[in-house]
Amino acid sequence: MEEKDRKTHWETVYTNKQPNEMSWTQEIPETSLHFIQSLQLPSDTAILDIGGGDSKLVDHLLAAGYTDITVLDISEKAIEKAQQRLGAAAGKVKWIVADINDFTPEHNYGLWHDRATFHFLTTTAAQEHYLAAARKAVAPGGYAVIGTFSLQGPEKCSGLPVQRYSGDSLAITWQHGFEKMNCAAVVHTTPFNTTQHFTFCSFMRTR
Repeated sequence: MEEKDRKTHWETVYTNKQPNEMSWTQEIPETSLHFIQSLQLPSDTAILDIGGGDSKLVDHLLAAGYTDITVLDISEKAIEKAQQRLGAAAGKVKWIVADINDFTPEHNYGLWHDRATFHFLTTTAAQEHYLAAARKAVAPGGYAVIGTFSLQGPEKCSGLPVQRYSGDSLAITWQHGFEKMNCAAVVHTTPFNTTQHFTFCSFMRTR
């Protein structure tokens, strides 16, 4: 899918659907928060949420006292919805509208978080661009927390094909420059009461 088509697809999704109509919606992103809390990051750690869009993770990070949060999403509409939801607190967050396939980080981050963006990258070229961006953005000693569909997860999401991972295969994919710390199999209950199987892993940037 070309960049303009990807952007059109996601702008259409976020324009036409409410959060309770999207399978990935979570009122409380418990798994992401658990992984992040386990890292015991200082409150001023620079955090980048890839594909954060209208996710409520940013709400909970602000509430936990983190002060340097950046949210990136391809959909301007998704970010607009998050900003409206946060109100004045949106000014405490940096917002980037960009396609991760073209993103080149301009800053270093102590944490790179991604729930359900990486698995949309189904070609080696797209995966390598993403991983190169993560290696550039995260300095040695920093972290990445990645959530993807597991091998038991759906083969498509929002009409698009996905790449599914086990903990082992995700660790192999991320092995150049990142060391696996922990992985977990997670079952997500969607707003319409179906289930989706995820793999979550945390990594440390090693070199």
